[in-house]
Amino acid sequence: MLLSVHDLAVARGGVPVLEGLSFALAPGEALILRGPNGSGKTTLLRTVAGLQPPLAGRIDAASDAIAYAAHADGLKATLTVTENLTFWARVFGTGDIAPALAAFALADLADRPAGALSAGQKRRLGLARLLVTGRPVWALDEPTVSLDTAAVGLFADAVRAHLARGGAALIATHIDLGLEARHFDVAACKASPRAAAEDEAFL
Repeated sequence: MLLSVHDLAVARGGVPVLEGLSFALAPGEALILRGPNGSGKTTLLRTVAGLQPPLAGRIDAASDAIAYAAHADGLKATLTVTENLTFWARVFGTGDIAPALAAFALADLADRPAGALSAGQKRRLGLARLLVTGRPVWALDEPTVSLDTAAVGLFADAVRAHLARGGAALIATHIDLGLEARHFDVAACKASPRAAAEDEAFL
């Protein structure tokens, strides 16, 4: 398995949000996280990505296995599209950025500063970073925000190609990406209300 989650409990602002989460991702598998806004999808993804500790349970994955993409695109506005991707390719020790440019139709924008891109173009560039990480597990939080229909198709194709190469994807989304994937409703794992008194300010 590329990622295994065992009896996980996660919190937001000190308040338990989800508990009893267990799932696994093998090479070539995708898992779509469902649930209403505020149900804990982002908190779960941040915990799986190692950005915050779990309350309980265990996450098994290689230390360099997970690439996380959230609402921020993580771009340097003064750098061009090519320079942004080259920077991240060097950070992750990978090489050719051409496949990432092609996958998200960015070749014609290669010399444009990221700050001059539209919201959708910035999103495509932010997602293209996934392809230069070389990491097998993609943890994605609402990745299609700001994307038009054509760009959503490009993203879905990129995920399919990643899965075909033996990667895996954990995706929180409200839209149908047309992927062959399992679905997991996080609302079924809503934590029991037991916030401590000192945490009431976060409720």
